[in-house]
Amino acid sequence: MDISALQQARYSYQPRFPRVLSQEPSTIALSQGLPTQSIEDQGALKALFKHTYGKALVQVQLRTGQAGENMNRTLRVGVILSGGQAPGGHNVIAGLYDGLKRGNPGSRLYGFLGGPSGLIENTYRELSDAVIDAYRNTGGFDMIGSGRTKVESPAQFASSLETAKQLRLDALLIIGGDDSNTNAAVLAEYFLDQGSPIQVIGCPKTIDGDLKNEHIQTSFGFDTAVKTYSELIGNIARDANSAKKYWHFIKLMGRSASHITLECALKTRPNVCFISEEVAEKKWSLGQIVDQICASVIKRAEHKEYFGVVLIPEGLVEFVPEMKQLILELNDTLARYEGELAALPGLTEHIAFLCTKLSPAAQGLLGSLPGNIARELLMDRDPHGNVQVSRIETEKLLMGMVEKRLARLKEQGLYTGKFSALGHFFGYEGRSAFPSNFDANYGYSLGLTAFVLIASGLTGYIACVKNLSAPPEEWVPAGLPLTMMMHLEQRHGSRKPVIKKALVDLASAPFKAFAAERDTWACTTSFLFPGGIQYFGPPELCDRPPRIVELEQQGKA
Repeated sequence: MDISALQQARYSYQPRFPRVLSQEPSTIALSQGLPTQSIEDQGALKALFKHTYGKALVQVQLRTGQAGENMNRTLRVGVILSGGQAPGGHNVIAGLYDGLKRGNPGSRLYGFLGGPSGLIENTYRELSDAVIDAYRNTGGFDMIGSGRTKVESPAQFASSLETAKQLRLDALLIIGGDDSNTNAAVLAEYFLDQGSPIQVIGCPKTIDGDLKNEHIQTSFGFDTAVKTYSELIGNIARDANSAKKYWHFIKLMGRSASHITLECALKTRPNVCFISEEVAEKKWSLGQIVDQICASVIKRAEHKEYFGVVLIPEGLVEFVPEMKQLILELNDTLARYEGELAALPGLTEHIAFLCTKLSPAAQGLLGSLPGNIARELLMDRDPHGNVQVSRIETEKLLMGMVEKRLARLKEQGLYTGKFSALGHFFGYEGRSAFPSNFDANYGYSLGLTAFVLIASGLTGYIACVKNLSAPPEEWVPAGLPLTMMMHLEQRHGSRKPVIKKALVDLASAPFKAFAAERDTWACTTSFLFPGGIQYFGPPELCDRPPRIVELEQQGKA
């Protein structure tokens, strides 16, 4: 197979990892902390997770007594990549594989194909030295593929257990985000409830960065994704500063949380940047958002700077109160009148019909939206009938509204400058890049940590590695009970146990650092140009963790 020069070079990269994980496995042990409880709904979750609720935090350390024979026993382990791609996933598998083989060369690792469906349908490949070596330090999930199947029906649970039994698995590692790790928690409980000793361990993956807490400082993949996006934003900013004639509206991935947008803002210093969580907290309307962009455009035009960069999180429209209400009403009305709407010929007729069913405020807002945005709200639904927010071209919505507002101001003699805008959406570009050194190290460390948790006999835990602002040798591998991260959420008409997403904390050091500078960025050209991901060179270029992690750790010091 032909490979690029970079891929060939990355094969030789040796991930750095916590010093304790470099020791002979039989000399490693786990120290136990105090019992834990879920973040909310403690009574209900304790009843749902009778076998796995309330377990203690654990931390990997050197054994003080007799060598641990369990760490060297032969193990058969399955691994699943679940959900969207995130750089570093292959290194998690490589770390798990290397840990298993160091513990006992007879141990075997099976990769389930296409995500959780591979477990349900018993489709897998055994992972060998040759397979693992072909994917070390590479992006994507193409070693075994991924998928979004959710294990939730009785038949799916039964099939999952049957597959695990047929392969005589000792344990299963599920690498995924909040929903995937919820799956891991439920499977761990189900296996024990069925009298099976098969262990289930989770691993924190998501480029969105919303699977985090005081113990999980970030998920793998986030660093590479934001560095990829920041390179592109910096390139666009430099082009804008060169041509001096375009405002670039850039939408970034992150439907529920704005961690990506915040990190990219800290790396590139755009003129305007919105954080969805702040929009919701301050109840900003679309009009107020447009006012903020126009204020920057007008101020910069006073200095003949008719260009700029605006960063917009993917899920922004769901955090704007008036848009959130409109979407809720549309979801309900479209479901209720599905037959009547199907008989209508086009968008104009759909809007006219819906306006008789919506509240006056929702009617007014829907009628004011550009036709393409209204079409996306009405026509593009997911399998559950809900708006697919990621497909709403928020950047184009804001571009159009700003253009109209500036045109009115020009008619009133309040604005004399020029305005021309271009829209972009950065999403898939960041999901499968070659992992940064940080993500290569972090993913590998998580895989090694998962091996220790499995060899120690734990189930219902997620692997985590702490102290990430320090050099990798000083990182601290640990295990966190999955139930500790859970609460009950309304899903499809009933309350379900799920891992709670971590949104941007407006009181956090990273947000405060952004808020302290944004007024300056709005008026002046303050762009930073981070350039491409650096794989070779001095540590300050190659090994720096995300700015969010750095600032959060400084805030705790």
